[in-house]
Formats: sequence, C-alpha cells, structure tokens
Amino acid sequence: MTNSELSLRLARPSDATVIAELSRDLIEYGLRWRWTAMRVAASIREPDVNVLVACSEANVAGFAIMRYGEDDAHLDLLAVALPYRRTGIGRQLVEWLEKCAVVAGIFNVALEVRAGNESAQRFYENLGYRTLAHLPGYYQGVEAALRMGRDLSRRPPDRGNR
Repeated sequence: MTNSELSLRLARPSDATVIAELSRDLIEYGLRWRWTAMRVAASIREPDVNVLVACSEANVAGFAIMRYGEDDAHLDLLAVALPYRRTGIGRQLVEWLEKCAVVAGIFNVALEVRAGNESAQRFYENLGYRTLAHLPGYYQGVEAALRMGRDLSRRPPDRGNR
C-alpha cells in the first residue's frame, strides 16, 4: 500500500461502530467488550481525546485513541485491521498522535499492552517505548499487561522503515 492510498483523519461519530468492532475483534478478544460504539462515540466528542482513523479508500484500515492530560498522554487503543498490517499504518497513527502531544507541550506518553503480545511490544519498542512496569491481572483480572512509556523529547532509535 502506498501512502497516497492512505489518509489519516479524526474520527467522526459515524466511525464509532467500526472502531468498536475492530477493538472487540483485535484488542479485546477473550475479554468483556468495554470499548463499545457508545464509549468510542463519547471519546470522539471529548475535547482532550483524539480518535484517529486511517482510511484506505472507504475502509477504516486502523485507528488509535489518545487521551491528553496536563503533563502526559495515554494511548488508550491502537489497532490495524489484518489486511493492512505491516504496511506502516500503526507507526503513522502513533506518530500523528505524538506530534499533537508535543504541540500541546506534552512529552510523556504511556500505554498498556498485553504481556503475552510480543509483536505489539516489539512494535512499540521500535517506536522508542520502554517497559515501565508489569501489571498482573490488569485486563479484567484475566491477563497481565506491561505499561510502556516514551519521552517524546528524545528521538527514538532509527530502525529504518519496519
């Protein structure tokens, strides 16, 4: 997929259902579904949250939700639909949201990732995130998480376009 085939834009309320379904299927599998269309729509309306979608033609290829606080930001969710994985969409989504944080004067970003999801951990490590804590039972008491973070005032290691 070329970059000309992909566009990033802030989500609209009409995107809430597809974002929620992607969250259910790609992030929340094996857990109670919490990021329903109603919750996603509420996030879209929140002034301190960016819900970003990556579109390929009319399809939502991926999305990310970042919440901005006074001094730090939190990446709540990130997912890329299976046919679009390993095309750079995840990296573009995260970098777009990180730029918004920097413009707002926020240089610390945190996120949680399933302790068993090594590919997601490598993805975030390649973007400059480091493990900060191991959180047993973080996901509804069922599964552990790793809290990862990044200082945006420091450049991530240059690892090419993986």
